[in-house]
Amino acid sequence: MNNDFIKELGYKALDSRLKRISDRISHDIRKVYKEFEIDVEPNWYLIFMLLQKKENVSMSDIAAKLGYSHPSIVVIVKKMTEKGYLKTEQDKTDKRKQVISLTDKANELIPELKKFWNSCENAILNMINNDLSILSYLDKIDLELQKTSFHYRFKQEFLKSNY
Repeated sequence: MNNDFIKELGYKALDSRLKRISDRISHDIRKVYKEFEIDVEPNWYLIFMLLQKKENVSMSDIAAKLGYSHPSIVVIVKKMTEKGYLKTEQDKTDKRKQVISLTDKANELIPELKKFWNSCENAILNMINNDLSILSYLDKIDLELQKTSFHYRFKQEFLKSNY
């Protein structure tokens, strides 16, 4: 007998199942970082990677490139800055913008972090037997949500079935 109610619900609980998987992975990555005395959070790697490619990026550009809300990027950047991994400066052309870049401390840590990221990637690939088809499904969902919000889709379905 299956005691996993979320799994039992199937696609109806897709958001909850993805969140649960994400939470489990993040929890374990946080545990690994702690074991190796690395003072970073699991969700910071995207910003580390982005700032490696583009040395100076505004908060709004980070939010746009990652598809995150501006307020959530502000929170992450603030925490990373407090830990000494990021520095912020005013944009020279637009004084309203804050330009974010990596500090020397971050640049020194990145080679070690890359080893962790590669191990994470390999662990995930092993879990899915190197079958990347899940990414095409996620791409399709992403694209569809960019075209039409879930809010709108829900309302259309709700109105169709209830009125």
